[in-house]
Amino acid sequence: MATAADVNAMRRAIALAARGLGSTSPNPVVGCVVLDASGHEAGAGYHQRAGGPHAEVHALRQAGALARGGTAYVTLEPCNHTGRTGPCAQALIEAGVDRVVYAVGDPDPRATGGAGTLRAAGVQVEGGLLADEAEAGNAAWLTSVRLGRPYVLWKYAATLDGRVAAQDGTSRWITSPESRADVHRLRAQADAVLVGSGTARADDPHLAVRGIDGAVQPLRVVVDTGATAVRPGARVLDDAAPTLIAVAEDADPDLPAGVDIVRLPRAEDGRGLSVPALLDALHGRGVRSVLLEGGPALAGAFVRAGAVDKVVGYLAPVLLGAGPEALTDAGITTITEALRLDMNEAVRIGPDLRITATVASKEH
Repeated sequence: MATAADVNAMRRAIALAARGLGSTSPNPVVGCVVLDASGHEAGAGYHQRAGGPHAEVHALRQAGALARGGTAYVTLEPCNHTGRTGPCAQALIEAGVDRVVYAVGDPDPRATGGAGTLRAAGVQVEGGLLADEAEAGNAAWLTSVRLGRPYVLWKYAATLDGRVAAQDGTSRWITSPESRADVHRLRAQADAVLVGSGTARADDPHLAVRGIDGAVQPLRVVVDTGATAVRPGARVLDDAAPTLIAVAEDADPDLPAGVDIVRLPRAEDGRGLSVPALLDALHGRGVRSVLLEGGPALAGAFVRAGAVDKVVGYLAPVLLGAGPEALTDAGITTITEALRLDMNEAVRIGPDLRITATVASKEH
């Protein structure tokens, strides 16, 4: 039976894990808190970057001798393998902790088994504490392991009547400076930011993170099927962040030497590129989370492909009455086919409303 102290320690570990969002791929975000034998916090840490020490190592180093006889709280089952760093299960054993509490079992077949190793060494092990909260915080990595593709968050900004631009195509600015600044937070937490050819033509977007100290710049990805939208001099081709241009296999891009280009098959229906092929290519490059910032058509392609996991909508107190809608051609023709979402949060961002929702499980 978990105590209040157990819950508090794990919740702190989950908050620590979130500090690693955007900088640990292709590894998970993990947090760890170590309480000494008397129940006082002796050490805490999180996985800060791929290839660096894991959360348990940071926490154990801070705790030192006080870890002996204590309890370690970890958001993910301690790893059981040697990669660029050693197995955390063994580090916990050597530190002399008496008890390990973890939130989520490790689904990676290369690293799982840490709980068994700890038990074999006489350590008391308990799993599942605040599992739902820890899963939500580590959704990108868990999705990548379980489904073999990146986690996709679709972000859009619209008026209260669902328009993303006016009838003449103008869209700057529907939402407030506060909402636009908040989008940079989402970018900083993602491995890749993705737009389509329509957005590239209309906005010449930059897509890099601004205003967040220490942010790791995400990969900027433009889906330019016909290789006609991204031209020499486009803002995404500067050196502020890495960029990848995805084109059809038969396209003939006219871009400067050195621009990273990936050629992909077209979608079976002929509309754009194959979304599964695109996600597979990104996954192969270590991308575990994608922020989809593209327009209505690209969002529709991802919804048709069943490749949207989370939605963040910024709704401005504005009415237009006409103009492009936030989502088009999603393959939904009747209400029974609607993509149902679970509401997670609705908060004010300046004058706007930010709504966050995840795709509901199929049994809903």
